[in-house]
Amino acid sequence: MTLQNRVDPWGQLHAHPSKASTRLGNRGILHDGNKQIVRPWAHKGWVSCLLTFKDIKRPELFSASKYSELFFLDEATAFSAGHRPCSYCQKDRSNAFKEAWLRANVADPDQFDSFRMPQIDKILHSERAIRGGGKVTYEACIAELPVGSMFESGGTAFLLSPKGILPWSFDGYGAVQVLDKQMSVRVLTPRSIVRAFAAGFVPLMHASAQP
Repeated sequence: MTLQNRVDPWGQLHAHPSKASTRLGNRGILHDGNKQIVRPWAHKGWVSCLLTFKDIKRPELFSASKYSELFFLDEATAFSAGHRPCSYCQKDRSNAFKEAWLRANVADPDQFDSFRMPQIDKILHSERAIRGGGKVTYEACIAELPVGSMFESGGTAFLLSPKGILPWSFDGYGAVQVLDKQMSVRVLTPRSIVRAFAAGFVPLMHASAQP
């Protein structure tokens, strides 16, 4: 049985056989007793995790009373879907993201220490999800976007990578595409995360995106 647990850059869940995933995701318990997805999320703390961490043994996927294990091609895809690094299995990564996010999105540095992840999660949720499972997006020119951002054009998701603009798939990224940098596109990565990328935080990308 192929579970509906592969996540695309729009944040949608698919039953896809790809084994190329490099990140695990958590939105809470989304499945029923038959391992069918019945809700798009169960809480606002959407995180991306390492596939393995220390000696943690994961039960059978979509086990009863356990969170629904979701999978992403890479961290860039997870960010596009609206997930942030887990504070438990990726403490340093989570702290680095939080620092960049605060610098990019909070005008008063004196407020940094008072910000907690649940506050950031609430903001991210407003930027990524529409009630019922839809995706929040916004329009921008390609030239305005930093490396790591993902956008849609013509129904295809693209990543701005160090080697150029690459089309996304569950199995990896395709060949470099030549697109007009002044073209307006539908940005998939949440706005405040894009700002964090512009502030210097670079998401980890699949091997197919590396120069």
